[in-house]
Amino acid sequence: MIDPSALASFGSTLALAGGLAGSAIGIAIAASAGLATLSEDPKQLRNVIILASLPMTQSFYGLIVLILVLQQVAPGLPAAGSGGFQVLGVCLIATSAFAASAIYQGMVCASGISMLPKTAGKILTSSMMLAVFVELIAVLALVFSIMAFTMLGVM
Repeated sequence: MIDPSALASFGSTLALAGGLAGSAIGIAIAASAGLATLSEDPKQLRNVIILASLPMTQSFYGLIVLILVLQQVAPGLPAAGSGGFQVLGVCLIATSAFAASAIYQGMVCASGISMLPKTAGKILTSSMMLAVFVELIAVLALVFSIMAFTMLGVM
């Protein structure tokens, strides 16, 4: 028999891994565009750093899920039953949302970065606003995960 708390813990580590991997890919996509932009207009460094760093936040969402599961959810799971699989399922949903959100946010940021020289940096605010829409998916995944843990009665 598989220990339910071990399954829950495994799920929470996947949530962190998804956030970290997605953030790394998203930042790399944005930073690649940043290098091209900086070769054209070195004065855009501050704006490039701002936009390229935005996909990093999904790592923190994964960390929050990890901490919640390890500290509150896993210790309260009964020794028998499907609670571990339920928590694992919730964590898998969060994992995919964190990873996809960070990667696609990196793409949005890369587009904004590529337009910085053409707009003399005026596209920064618009780019950040559009990137925040993609970020919202990760925030919703975090909120929905907490709601699901509560509804499952494990938190």
